[in-house]
Amino acid sequence: MIKLTFRRLSQLLLMLLFISLPTTVNGQQARLDLTQGMVNATNTFLSSLTAQQRNNGTYDFDDEERFNWHFIPRDRNGVPFKSMNATQRQAAESLLKVFFSAKGYEKAEAVRNLESVLAEIEVNGRFDRDPELYYITVFGTPGRDSNWALRYEGHHMAYNWTFVRGMGIASSPQFFGTNPAEVRTGEKIGTRVLATEEDLARALVTSLDSNQRAQAILEIEVPRDIYTAAEHEVSPLDDSGIAYDDLNSQQKLALMSIIEELTSIQSDAIANQRLRAIRDEGLDNIKFAWIGSTEKDDAHYYRVQGPSFLIEYDNTQNNANHVHLVWRDFAGDFGRDLIRMHYQAAADFGPGHNH
Repeated sequence: MIKLTFRRLSQLLLMLLFISLPTTVNGQQARLDLTQGMVNATNTFLSSLTAQQRNNGTYDFDDEERFNWHFIPRDRNGVPFKSMNATQRQAAESLLKVFFSAKGYEKAEAVRNLESVLAEIEVNGRFDRDPELYYITVFGTPGRDSNWALRYEGHHMAYNWTFVRGMGIASSPQFFGTNPAEVRTGEKIGTRVLATEEDLARALVTSLDSNQRAQAILEIEVPRDIYTAAEHEVSPLDDSGIAYDDLNSQQKLALMSIIEELTSIQSDAIANQRLRAIRDEGLDNIKFAWIGSTEKDDAHYYRVQGPSFLIEYDNTQNNANHVHLVWRDFAGDFGRDLIRMHYQAAADFGPGHNH
């Protein structure tokens, strides 16, 4: 056994402090820089709108409309691309490029453009398939020291960012869907917008040995959709599946690759914050579960669940060619955890304290 003197222990603690301090400080600064960029981009977009558009696209932060999210084709509140002139559209695109990572913006545009594919497939269909019917909605007054939120939503897309002064940025619920999951006709034939999310999970489940498969693959009917649907608040699903600790080293990397793929949609500061929180909770508490066939083009579902978060992926509709993919935070959706922290800090510091 190695004995540590008090002096040596102090030296080691100082080394750890200096190793971790730059990461923490840099992470905080990155988040502050991102917040300011988001504030600036949102205010530029708002300033480009007409009075009527602002009336349609802005709400108080505490308005119940902030929780009125969904990924189905329906009437929505906000400012759609369809109503924007060239200047407003440019401001909207600049805003989205700040909120999403480059990869995330590319995927969001690909999801939006699938509406044109659906319009060709569903001639005289019951829904208006239009890539211009994607809406930006702002809640509250954007600022570094205010509570506010932004929603970007349309068919198969629902992204929510919540800002709580002094407490950070919440970025869930986060939803992408694709129909078709794989385009099989027309000039976009072969397009698979969410291919990586499907292929990574299938590679993981097919790499499992028989004992691991018995834990990971649930012998139940494949659900027709994600279990959590568009609920305003969700709780952990059944504690089933194979635990991270029961995977080999390559399988552990594969599981983390799924998580990282979904976090990479967000700007770097948010993605890094998410991954840091997941690692701090302990990777051994994460479980992976699969339902259905492991063969491509067959109906299947999978989920990745940790103590604080849930990823659900479902591809069962339209002959297993229609994907729904969501990230939920049990305590953090719509910034609920940040808001609780804010009020707790207010109580601790007393009335009238400004954080």
